[in-house]
Amino acid sequence: MTTLDTGGHTPDGLVGPEEPPKRADTARTVVRGIGELLITAGLVVLLFVVYEVYVTDIVSAGKQRDATTALDNTWGQPDTVAEPERVERFTDLGEGTGFAKMHIPAFGLDYGFTVIEGTTEKSLEIGPGHYRGTAYPGEPGNFAVAGHRVGKGAPFNDIDLLNSCDAILVETHYSWFVYRVLPKSEEVVGWATGKGTDPRCQGVAPLGGPYEGLVGQQIVRPSQGEVIAPIPGKVGAESSVGERATLMTLTTCHPRFSDRQRLIVHAVMVKQWAKDPAKPGETPPELKETS
Repeated sequence: MTTLDTGGHTPDGLVGPEEPPKRADTARTVVRGIGELLITAGLVVLLFVVYEVYVTDIVSAGKQRDATTALDNTWGQPDTVAEPERVERFTDLGEGTGFAKMHIPAFGLDYGFTVIEGTTEKSLEIGPGHYRGTAYPGEPGNFAVAGHRVGKGAPFNDIDLLNSCDAILVETHYSWFVYRVLPKSEEVVGWATGKGTDPRCQGVAPLGGPYEGLVGQQIVRPSQGEVIAPIPGKVGAESSVGERATLMTLTTCHPRFSDRQRLIVHAVMVKQWAKDPAKPGETPPELKETS
């Protein structure tokens, strides 16, 4: 009967068990460690996405409700202003103060946000923010508004879906201002006999003069701040123009989940509806232009 040598040797003709190579053990440990790190990193990224997309939406929704309530309370105060004096005066607006409401009927009857003064991160957590120094609703020049596309309420999540002539309504204390998206670049040629014949496009057309080349939608670099100038794309040109168009510009990040570029939507004001104090709940017909 053959027995194994207790000293670790084997008799002639017998093969003992091999020891696993230490190098292979080290490689497996490294691979396992990397795998665990990747899983952990993936979970962290997933939690961050959940926070950015869902948690910040909930927080911002609460802030937006508070801003809307405050604005409604301001508008609901007894008004002793005589009819000829019922004009907007946007003065002494502090950063983060709500002063108007924005409605986009193409996104449904329930789409409405209180517009906040300023575009700091804190202000944009409340809702769409007005670029300080640009025009106010109904004023000649460029009423420019920024908004998040993902998370923090994401008020501008779908503005890439806006089509030419879609209405953007801005409600203030005394008025409703109706802006409509300008023709897109591929629609400019043949506009008058094409899309321009749509009844909703009344008052909308490619703009000439210093506004030549301005279209309803464009994608730019973050550094191209001239898109919110009184004459978009032409900083300084406004000083030589006697009469300005009354425009509105929306800006947001592009593409989604990235701040590499900016998506820009330009619209022109086509109508103003004065609110009737005797009919406080009356709304303009454009508000019913849902898709």
